[in-house]
Amino acid sequence: MSLLDFPAPVETDATRSLRAEVRNFLADQLADRSPLQRAESWNGFDRDFTRAMGQRGWLGMTWPKRYGGHERSAFERYVVVEETLAAGAPVAAHWFADRQSGPMLLKYGTEAQKCEVLPRIARGEAVVCIGMSEPGSGSDLAAARTRAVRDGDMWRVTGTKLWTTNAHRADYMVLFCRTSGTPADRQAGMSQLLVDLGKTHGITIRPIIDLDGKHHFNEVHFEDVAIPANALIGTEGQGWSQVMSELAFERSGPERFLSSMQLLIELIGALQHADDDASLLAVGRLTSHLIVLRRLSRGVAALLEAGENPGLQAAIVKDLGALFEQSIPEIARTLVDAVPDASSTRDFAAVLQRTMWNAPSWSLRGGTREILRGIIARGLGLR
Repeated sequence: MSLLDFPAPVETDATRSLRAEVRNFLADQLADRSPLQRAESWNGFDRDFTRAMGQRGWLGMTWPKRYGGHERSAFERYVVVEETLAAGAPVAAHWFADRQSGPMLLKYGTEAQKCEVLPRIARGEAVVCIGMSEPGSGSDLAAARTRAVRDGDMWRVTGTKLWTTNAHRADYMVLFCRTSGTPADRQAGMSQLLVDLGKTHGITIRPIIDLDGKHHFNEVHFEDVAIPANALIGTEGQGWSQVMSELAFERSGPERFLSSMQLLIELIGALQHADDDASLLAVGRLTSHLIVLRRLSRGVAALLEAGENPGLQAAIVKDLGALFEQSIPEIARTLVDAVPDASSTRDFAAVLQRTMWNAPSWSLRGGTREILRGIIARGLGLR
C-alpha cells in the first residue's frame, strides 16, 4: 500500500490579496446577517448575493473565458469558497452549479450546452440542481430506476428523484438515469441528461420539509416527460463514470468541514472566560482537527490544479469532515449549559439548535459513510 499524496498548494501574493479582497466584500455583504442566518451554511439561498459573486468574477473562476470563466487557478477558487463558507455566506443559489455541474458540463457537455449554460452560471444567473438519489436507493446510485427511453428526437423519462436540493428554485437539473438495461446491470447503461426545468412540461416537484422547518429538499417526479435528444451529456451509457468524476468535486472542498463553523465560533465565544481543563482541551482538539482537515482539503485542490483525479483523497476528506462537523454540537452541549432553541435571543442556543437539526444530513449528502469507506477500502487495496 503506497502513501497517499496530499500536496500543499503554493500561497502567493495574488492568493493572499484575493483572500483580503473576498473578506472585505463579505464584511460589506453580510453586515446584517445574524449568527443564526450564518449557521445555515451552504443552505442559505440568495440570488442577489450570487449575482454579486458573479459580478466580482468569483463564479466559474477556473473555466475558459470563452464560456464566461476567468481562467484562474483551482486554489484561487478554493480561497473564495473557504472564505464565503467560513463567513456563513448564502451560497446555495450557485453552489451545485459552480462546484460540480459546471465543471462536469465543461468536461462532457456539447458545445451548445456549454455556450448556453456556463456563461449564465458564471454571471450568477442560473441555478442547477442534481437529480441523483431515488426512493429506496439512497446513496446507491447504481440502483437508480428512473428511465429515459429514446423516441425519435426525444427522450421519454419516467421515474422519481428524492432529496433534490433546490429543485423548486432551479433553472436546470442534471438528471442521472438509466438509458439501457435494467437495475440488475448496476452501473452499466446509466446516462446523464441536462433538463431545462423552465421549458419542460410534465415534471411534478413536491416539497420535503426538514427538521428545521425549511424547504430545501424535494421529490421530483417524471411521468413520460419529453426531453430533447440533444440534452444528453457526454456519452450514452457512460453516466456512471461521469458521475464518479463529478463527485470528486463534491466530496473534497472546505464545505466538508465548515458546515458547523458558526457553532464553533459561538462555542469559543461562550468559553472565552473558561479556564477549566475540559474546555481548553476540547477547543484545542477541535482546532487541531480543523487545521488537519483544511490541510487535506487544500491538498485535493492542489491535485485538481495538477489535472489529477483525487477521488480517493476526496472520499477521505468527506468522511473525516462529516465526523468532525457532527461532533461539534455534541461537544458544545457538554461544555455549555444552554437549552438548544432556535428562537432564543442567545446566539449560542439558537445556533446550537439549528446545527443539531442539520447535522444528521452531513453524513448522507455526497455519499453515506458506508459508501465512502467502501471507496476508500478499494482505493487502498483493502477490498
